[in-house]
Amino acid sequence: MNLELRKESFGQAYRPTWVDRFGVALSARALRRWVPDVRGLRVGDFGCGYHATLSRAILSEAKSLVLSDVAISAEFKPGGPLAAKVQILEGDLLATVQKVPDQSLDLVLCVSVLEHVWQPEEALRAFRRGLAPGGTCLLNVPSWMGKRFLEFSAFKLGLSPAAEMDDHKMYYDPKDLWPLVVRAGFKPSRIRVFRHKFGLNTFCVARL
Repeated sequence: MNLELRKESFGQAYRPTWVDRFGVALSARALRRWVPDVRGLRVGDFGCGYHATLSRAILSEAKSLVLSDVAISAEFKPGGPLAAKVQILEGDLLATVQKVPDQSLDLVLCVSVLEHVWQPEEALRAFRRGLAPGGTCLLNVPSWMGKRFLEFSAFKLGLSPAAEMDDHKMYYDPKDLWPLVVRAGFKPSRIRVFRHKFGLNTFCVARL
């Protein structure tokens, strides 16, 4: 198995297309639906992307932010204009999430990231460990139907970055994602998994 790790974050070496921005907007809408008030919450955004677009939108409300990706904009680093309340964890997802203390987060975000990970169950276990009692984990992954759309958009139309599609390890329908979340330690009664973004994605809300 080729376990080569990513060297760049989403959006680091290219400008996201309108397709990318539309997807982020839909994810932000889902976040607000399931966690409408993030005031005072300790948030971890794993695989946040170079510009941390989703977390940027809630930065002023959250109590604190942990941003994790292989590279993150200097705006969020010490001395940058958005550094207040932000902890940066740069590197491989599985390595950085292990640095998060137990029960230190109220909200975990992992949006369009798990499909890039060789060991998704290990990542999910780490997310659960980092959640405080009453915390929420929000996951978004492309579905098998979304695979066709994403690859057509990337490889044929050039509207999505081909490198991102070539980095995918898995696609997830609800029946694929639900067992992983249960094995990670979340109780079935506290999990909701459903199709999202016109069926092109699968979304999961898992609470402690």
